[in-house]
Amino acid sequence: MEPTLLHHLLDHPRTAAVRPALTAGRTTLTHEQLVAASHRMSHVLHDRGLRRGDRLVVTGTCDVHLPALLFAASRLGVIFSVIHEEVRGEILAHILNDSGPRLFVTGDTHVNGADAAHGVPTVRLGRLTHAATTAPESPVGAEQPLPVDPACLIYTSGTTAMPKAVVSTHGQSVFATRAIARRLRYTSDDVIYSPLPLSFDYGLYQVFLAAEAGAHLQLAPAEAAGPSLLKNLNAAGATVLPAVPPVAAGLLRLLQRQARERPALRLMTNTGAAMPAEVLTGLRQLLPSLRVQLMYGLTECKRVSILEPDEDLRKPETVGRPLDGTEVFTVDADGARLPAGCPGEITVRGPHVMAGYWRRPDLTAERFVRRDGLFPELRTGDYGFVDADGHLHFDGRRDDVYKQQGFRVSAIEVEAAARRIPGVDTAAVLVPTAERPEALLVISGTAEPHDVLQRLGERIETYKVPARCHRMALLPTNANGKIDKKRLAELAGESVHV
Repeated sequence: MEPTLLHHLLDHPRTAAVRPALTAGRTTLTHEQLVAASHRMSHVLHDRGLRRGDRLVVTGTCDVHLPALLFAASRLGVIFSVIHEEVRGEILAHILNDSGPRLFVTGDTHVNGADAAHGVPTVRLGRLTHAATTAPESPVGAEQPLPVDPACLIYTSGTTAMPKAVVSTHGQSVFATRAIARRLRYTSDDVIYSPLPLSFDYGLYQVFLAAEAGAHLQLAPAEAAGPSLLKNLNAAGATVLPAVPPVAAGLLRLLQRQARERPALRLMTNTGAAMPAEVLTGLRQLLPSLRVQLMYGLTECKRVSILEPDEDLRKPETVGRPLDGTEVFTVDADGARLPAGCPGEITVRGPHVMAGYWRRPDLTAERFVRRDGLFPELRTGDYGFVDADGHLHFDGRRDDVYKQQGFRVSAIEVEAAARRIPGVDTAAVLVPTAERPEALLVISGTAEPHDVLQRLGERIETYKVPARCHRMALLPTNANGKIDKKRLAELAGESVHV
């Protein structure tokens, strides 16, 4: 039988049990201690009545015991869901009502009233951790999950609707972890410094990938990716940095100001948003030993494609080849499969395509399409094409592709061109809407907006240049470090007549 998530990742460590597995703050657990902690925590959860198929919602605080809790849930077949620590109000209420958890675990006293409002028992992580100190380290006597059972629910946000949860089974999570691990090649000697929240699947899978490789994962809060990032990387002895563009750009600025400090990074990865080429150029100049692997994915299948190390230098216009054992192609508006080289909606097949959306059969049927009774094809809502060599070209997400003067325009292309203009630090395109019929470019930096528009015309086709440009001191980002275009549109509407 195929292994479950926990049995594959935690009960078969790839390195010596006494080596560090996990660090958060001043606490470090070895692989042996992490296994023992997961056993003790599983007894605590079992004593609270959690059983196979129950749901557990956890606030994603930066705590060394949080991964132990997730692995404990996995031992019991309990479906866990990690939410960001800043989730409040109606979003939190929606997630609790939607998932129907047996227990809500949080490190935040401000949300403990949720149990009274929603009938959900709530406990702080510290209390569970304390209770686990006296629990047995032996396996709990409970019904074990199957590979086809759900392992976790990962909530993703749309532009306007409430978050929806992607259902990931044990088997799908294990396949995705193995397939990604074969490309990234983490080793037992690596120290992975992750400032990404575990509510973000990019951050969550660092836990899985570190366990798969027997590596040492150092969890860090979001603020650790700010002015102290360079110091933190050196203190940790970090060799791998999973980064979103703002983190990479921040690291470059720190290196430029502190030329003598050089972290021991051998690898930086990126997914979630396009990494600016100029940031990579700067990092490579200052860190000659750094290799870069760019990736493209979405929560519904975890990862679609990965470039080989530094392959972006040879094929800068692609996002890599599909994972081993998977298939990527494009379809037209009617769902018909297109030949290589033809642009269309990017579609994915393989064991990593998740089980669908929790309690959303309508949306599941729309995105996870079954053709002739075969396994589902994931319609990503993203556009691009696959070339003759099997490399995927990404044009943009559904919300990033728009029509201007009758031509199809990719916001990603316009943003990349704007960032290459001197004096532009960050750039984002707000696509046309009914309220704002023209594309709006928003930048930060010292460049003057009218100069940016003029210089854009020297870099891309004139019809792709937005009608207007607005400058802000700082573009807002979301909890995962990506530019928050919904909030940006609100701020732009408050300061610009659109």
